[in-house]
Amino acid sequence: MSTAPIICFGQQPCGFFPRRFLVAKIQTARRLQAELGGEIVFFYHDSDHDPRETQTILRHRTTREPATLNFAFANKVQRKFSPLYCKRVPADWPEKTLLQLPNYVERAAIDAFRKVSSATVADFCLEMYRAMGLLEGVRVARSGDVAFRQSADEIADFFVDVPYQGELVRARFSDGQLRLHEGGDQYLMLPAITFTKDQISPTRDSRLRWMQSVLHCTHYIAGAGEKAYLHSGEAPEITFVTRDAIDDAHEAWTQFPL
Repeated sequence: MSTAPIICFGQQPCGFFPRRFLVAKIQTARRLQAELGGEIVFFYHDSDHDPRETQTILRHRTTREPATLNFAFANKVQRKFSPLYCKRVPADWPEKTLLQLPNYVERAAIDAFRKVSSATVADFCLEMYRAMGLLEGVRVARSGDVAFRQSADEIADFFVDVPYQGELVRARFSDGQLRLHEGGDQYLMLPAITFTKDQISPTRDSRLRWMQSVLHCTHYIAGAGEKAYLHSGEAPEITFVTRDAIDDAHEAWTQFPL
């Protein structure tokens, strides 16, 4: 019996207006679905903790000069170490950002932004992408979801979400120790604790097989950067497809509709 295709692409939250490479992945997935049928799944890696992932690069509507906007964060620990699914959006950040947006985007984008009210960075981005019509008919699977984590296979290379200074942080587990990367070759060692599967998320190198153990995709759309580190040999059942080309891939997509 043949199985309907499961067409997957993965991405961290990548700006409150998504970067154009994410839109290219979505467009590639829709093209494949039109050819093959099946389901599109967005593996939303909201367990990542890097605050640079949500930088949003916009161009001034008059001068065309680029500007980089990002979320504000409650404190230094949260900004550096908390996973994106629990980095909190400060109450005054949306209004402050709304004051800047007319310089960069059209009315439709501003109106959509104004309606988003999510409390965390990952939720805010996801709600924004939905408001833009990007995820119509797309199933979203989140790496921060406890049910997803509990369903995934065991991996040897991983991070653990643990409490630290009143925040939840994403610590690398290595050689039996939990540690936070402070930059360069500097690490902060955390006390050893007992942890469970629902606290675990993958590293870059273990992400593919961890994801695939739950999603069982038949096709995976890879970005230019992903191709350099994906261990495709670990998943011979997947057909890997390079995302379609798009100009200014790292800048924000602000067009309505898709």
